[in-house]
Amino acid sequence: MRVNCFYDSLHYVNFLFYFALCAFSFKFYFVAITSSAKKAIRVSARKRVFNLGRKRKIDEAVKKLRRLVLAKKIAEAKTLIPAAYKAIDKAAKGDYIKKNTASRMKSRLVAFINKTEVR
Repeated sequence: MRVNCFYDSLHYVNFLFYFALCAFSFKFYFVAITSSAKKAIRVSARKRVFNLGRKRKIDEAVKKLRRLVLAKKIAEAKTLIPAAYKAIDKAAKGDYIKKNTASRMKSRLVAFINKTEVR
């Protein structure tokens, strides 16, 4: 099936998606002139989507773990440690957070569990 109009094409839908991302982000205070600057805006919008997903996965895993620990469900919390580690390690692998930051986050999570377990 041929597309009769540019507005019906998938390229236009992608254009609108990335434009909306750029328009509502803080980076759209200027209009790019050169082609490399336009590409940089597209790339940063694409990376932003992935980074927000990584951040959400880390936050969800850590929140679940902390809620269980505060509810004194230590055994269940320990079963969620691998999921939290996986989210943190993937973020570090994708350069969302630095390696030492990931290590610090994991260390603090386990320290929090151990501190609560002793009490």
